[in-house]
Order: sequence, then structure tokens, then C-alpha cells
Amino acid sequence: MPPVPNSPSTAAEMLAAAAALGVERLDAQLLLLHVLGRPLDDRAWLLAHDTDALPESAWLRFAELCARRAAGEPVAYLVGEKEFHGLGLQVDARVLVPRPDTETLVDWALQCLEGRAAPSVIDLGTGSGAIALAIRHARPDAQVTAVDASADALAVARANAQRLGLAVRFVEADWLDGAGTSYDLVVSNPPYVAADDAHLAALRHEPRGALVSGPDGLADIRRIVQAAPEHLRDGGWLLLEHGYDQAAPVRELLAVRGFAEVQSRDDLAGIARCSGGIWRTVK
Repeated sequence: MPPVPNSPSTAAEMLAAAAALGVERLDAQLLLLHVLGRPLDDRAWLLAHDTDALPESAWLRFAELCARRAAGEPVAYLVGEKEFHGLGLQVDARVLVPRPDTETLVDWALQCLEGRAAPSVIDLGTGSGAIALAIRHARPDAQVTAVDASADALAVARANAQRLGLAVRFVEADWLDGAGTSYDLVVSNPPYVAADDAHLAALRHEPRGALVSGPDGLADIRRIVQAAPEHLRDGGWLLLEHGYDQAAPVRELLAVRGFAEVQSRDDLAGIARCSGGIWRTVK
């Protein structure tokens, strides 16, 4: 194919063209590294080679990806991967993109497991497997089960576990249906967006079933809170991620159900993003 007249031919020119399309610089750098087959953390290479001539095929592929990004498609889907808690996870439109704020939930989970030998953990709504795999990676002695109602999501999670060499048990089920009865930790990043939430438009490329949970966004959290005590051992924790404005109602649900030490943790932006409590069989 002959070169397109006046098409960008260097990294600097391609990134400038992406900016003109409204693509943020970091996103454009990741897309260009992906097109060039370089590691996504090698942004220094782009700076060192910003005037090198690149093939026309690179520009055509890069331009296509930038157009999709400008239309709102997540960068993680376009490059096929996302870093989470030090792990490189493969992701696509079958699962939500793991968010950095969810690392707050993982860090809290690991704190709750301190001092417990070979703890038993169940991750509900595992999606890409991010939470379950991060816990197993940090605690190789943990017995981790990952549950999802979506066979497609479980296929992604299983592939991530196999590629990373992390032994996690995967189960296709609806939340705690059929689960065991003596977990040290039940952890979940469930759907928590209200059906009429205006933010859904920006999330239109991600699976709606992993986002929306009834008219107030709390339908699935209510189910988990209600069922969890039957699956926790004495002293076991239930930890939940939730929306930016849901900490108070989630803490109330936990307290009413009988959980102790009910509390919330802030995400990277200082917003209460996770809430949880400990289950005591003797009150």
C-alpha cells in the first residue's frame, strides 16, 4: 500500500494526531506501544525514538485504535490488558476493566487475613479474576475460590490464572449459592450502579450486568450481606466495594444484619469506597 499523503510518520507526529482527535496523551502512548509490539510500561522508548520513521501500517492501525478510544472504548480493551495490584491481567469486553480503586479492597482483604494460616477466601463476581488472583499472589497459602454467574467472565478469569500460574478454584454460580460454610473472608466488588445512573453512558462498552444492580444500586449488596453469615466462620470478614455515595447505607445493612466492627475504607481519591464487618457467632 502506498503511503497516505501527509500521514504522520513518527511517534511524535502520531501522538500529536491523537491529541487532535481528543485522545489523552497517556492513552495514546499506550495504544502506540501496543501497535509497535512494545511493553506498555516502555513509554521512555517513545521519548527516545520520537522522531524515528515508523511504517505506514503502524499509523493505520494506530489511527483505528485512536478513533475507537475517542468513541469511548476503554484502553484496556483496545490493548487487551490491564495492570492490577502488580499483576498483568488480560481483559476484553466480557469483563469489567479492573480499577485502581479496587486495590483498596484487596489491601484491606490482605490485612484481614494477617495471622491466619491457610485462610479460606471466596471472591464473588470475580470478573477478570483480579481480586482473587491478587489475593492468591500475595498469600500463596490461601485457599481461594472465585465465583461468577457469567461463563464468559469465568473463561477470562481462568485464562488469567493459568497464564499467571496461580491456583484458584473457579465456580459458575449466583453469588453464594452452593458455597461452603467456613470462609475466613467473603470479598466482592459487585454491581452497584443504579439503573438510571447518568454515569452508565460513559460505561456503555462494559458489560451492563456487571454494573447495574436495581433502582438504587444496592440490590446485589443486600443479597450478599443477607447470605454471607451462613458462609463465614466465627471471626470471618465480609468486605464489599460500593459506590462513592453508598458507604452509609452499606454500613447500615451490615450493622442491621449483625456484623461487628463495621467500617469503611477510602479509595485513592479519599472517597469511602469499601465497607465491611466481622461476623461473630457469639454476640
